[in-house]
Amino acid sequence: MIDQLSTETIEKEDLVRVFVKGGISSPGDLLKIIQVADELDVEYLHFGSRQDILFAPPRISRPKLRETFESIKTGYDCDGESYQNIVTSYVALDVIPSTSWLAAHTYHYILDTFDFQPKLKINITDPAQTMVPLFTGQLNFVASEKEGYWYLYIREEEQAEVLWECPNLIYNYDIAKVAKAFEGLYIPGKTIESAKVWKTIVATLDINTLAKTNRLNLPTGPFPYYEGLNRMISGKYWLGLYWRNNCFDLPFLKQLCELCLRTNIGKITLTPWKSFIVKGIDAKHIISWEKLLGKYGINVRHSSLELNWHLPVLDQEALDLKDFLVRALDKQDISTYGLTFTIKTKPVILFTSVVIESIPSSSGNLFNVLYAKDFNCNEPKYITYVKRVPKEAIPPILIELSHLYYEQLDNSNYGVDEPKANTSQQTVKVYQCNNCLSIYDESLGMPEEGIPANTQFEFLPSSFTCPLCDAEKESFQEIEMPKN
Repeated sequence: MIDQLSTETIEKEDLVRVFVKGGISSPGDLLKIIQVADELDVEYLHFGSRQDILFAPPRISRPKLRETFESIKTGYDCDGESYQNIVTSYVALDVIPSTSWLAAHTYHYILDTFDFQPKLKINITDPAQTMVPLFTGQLNFVASEKEGYWYLYIREEEQAEVLWECPNLIYNYDIAKVAKAFEGLYIPGKTIESAKVWKTIVATLDINTLAKTNRLNLPTGPFPYYEGLNRMISGKYWLGLYWRNNCFDLPFLKQLCELCLRTNIGKITLTPWKSFIVKGIDAKHIISWEKLLGKYGINVRHSSLELNWHLPVLDQEALDLKDFLVRALDKQDISTYGLTFTIKTKPVILFTSVVIESIPSSSGNLFNVLYAKDFNCNEPKYITYVKRVPKEAIPPILIELSHLYYEQLDNSNYGVDEPKANTSQQTVKVYQCNNCLSIYDESLGMPEEGIPANTQFEFLPSSFTCPLCDAEKESFQEIEMPKN
């Protein structure tokens, strides 16, 4: 692993983008990609914000590339953005809370119905999670409260802040049909005429829809910590790996895939944060993973200041600025938990709380600083906080914004209803985590964790852990609290 990237500018045309549908890869398939990259004299793989894999090979002919990738039957693109990867929130399953009906097999079935490589950016996401963006696609399918049905939000222009809302919910297995219909009427660079296309789809396709009755509630929880070895509710473990410069050594990745194959781990999942997660690690194999990480000197406990940044791939200017800002904030001992930051050096669809936008000028780069409405990453509306300030002025500005964020926090930011006045003084028995004060209410259960309502605390498995802080079952204490 290298500490610094080359300062040579790498354009999209220099990159090979390998499509990993839904951000889900088997260790065997990833191993094939690694072997191809190795044959092309590539040293590192990089992960993109659309859960794809990127690398910059030495100059080789397009026919040679085509021949190479056809041999492993893997989709790729080396012409900028002619085609797109499908983004899903599969990676968040079993890592953070999710919609109860949205299981792994649901994602797999939907992805299997895509028999074409999209030209449009497509997101298929769960609104209960806060790791994967809902609206960074052009076609954004978001799970509804109705089992099997999805909202559709369309970004009609690449940088549009207002999204078109489809009046109907779309059934699981019709998502690919709808996406393909939009693809057929899409002209690159032109505005998507959503209402017109939708009328055509309803009139000509045999699809299962429901009239939309409720508006989507945007996720409001904090940005999750996605790194390190963490316990799952099943008793197994997941491992999140992040490298500061997004340069993942081929020898390390190869040995990681081989370890997955030896220990019967079937999936490696990519995040949009240039990192990946391995789920289902058995406790008896943890020592093997620790040996692998130790052999390559992998640090798996970066500060949250490191993990909540979104940067363009292979952009040295953005990486240098991030390093400067992280060091400056760390010296001030400032918390940014719950916030995310993006350094914007070129046009991009944003998914972040705070934006640092580079503005070239004759005297060196200046920067605008913007923040999302309510600091919600999934709000497309951004508010300008300051304009055209030098790099040195950014750290105190970010500190001011962090204070503003914490001042406006209330229960609604965590998906919790404000407590109502109660004059009856009736109480109910619940169990509270001593570490983070989370509540387990037997009458409610934890459906998002697979625990149905009316499950008594004593009958929870010994492997149960707090879904917020991962504390063990013994950390919960029985208390009385006012009954709503």
